[in-house]
Amino acid sequence: MIADAENQIAAFHERFESAKEQIGRVIVGNEEIVETLLTAMLCDGHVLLEGIPGLGKTKLVQTLGQVLDLDFARIQFTPDLMPGDIIGTNIVDEDEAGHRALRFQKGPVFAHLILADEINRATPKTQSALLEAMQEKTVSVGQTTHVLAPPFFVLATQNPLEMEGTYPLPEAQLDRFLFKLKMTYPSADELQEIMDRTTQLEQPQVETVLDGPSILEMRSTVRSVPISRDVQSYAIRLALATQPSSELAHESTKRYVRFGSSPRGIQALVIGAKVRALLADRAHVACEDVRSLVKPAMRHRVLLNFEGEAERIDPDDILEEILSSVSEA
Repeated sequence: MIADAENQIAAFHERFESAKEQIGRVIVGNEEIVETLLTAMLCDGHVLLEGIPGLGKTKLVQTLGQVLDLDFARIQFTPDLMPGDIIGTNIVDEDEAGHRALRFQKGPVFAHLILADEINRATPKTQSALLEAMQEKTVSVGQTTHVLAPPFFVLATQNPLEMEGTYPLPEAQLDRFLFKLKMTYPSADELQEIMDRTTQLEQPQVETVLDGPSILEMRSTVRSVPISRDVQSYAIRLALATQPSSELAHESTKRYVRFGSSPRGIQALVIGAKVRALLADRAHVACEDVRSLVKPAMRHRVLLNFEGEAERIDPDDILEEILSSVSEA
């Protein structure tokens, strides 16, 4: 039994590192971003990727699509995009005999891997078209509900600088994302490597290393990792420290935060920590696994009040203080 568990962990780790290595052939740096992105996929969650233009957000998602043997669809969100452009619509078909019938034409959301590029440029009505698909893995058109084939993974990108002509994601939709990741500007050495890779005659190529069945198998392995009550309690106390109405609220939370993490934030910490445990070749979750995912799991779930916004407080700074003050025991 122990040998089987060790083999499962070893196989999981090998597949994960193989996918990470292939993505690294194209994407320079951002190792933590790539690792957390793969973590979210294996947690059956979705990711919101934020960064200024030109940092390779779209390229990262396209490369992930090449590494995975999955149907890939890119949706460019614009103000004139309609819900039917995402989920599909009923069209009239006519056969040779002249008989007409309605047929559902599937939209791009029926792919396995979805890139929702610049999601905050579409209207709230169109943004909400993704809500049911992301949470329920289904699409309802009229009186018919269509089930999306697993695995289903949404990667949304947004630009934090341009606010004109954009529609900020509402709290309900932000909460649908397991993690929010921030891409930062590359260093001088990384820029040299980017120039070497992208300005030559030959472009870096990647190989397909994971398919649908292997991803579902890895997800099953993740779910089977046990977590102790103490470690789970630690994750809960971290989340409660972000809630201004909680007895465990941090002082910065009481001063700057309007709403804190929902129960989905705790779920993100726990399931993500199980992946981190497997990557550390452990069959149990430790507090360090939980700590490593607090910012990705919580930063979009910590909503600032007027004072916090006026003083331009970064939710990451509040989370740093919480991590320093909440004890593991």
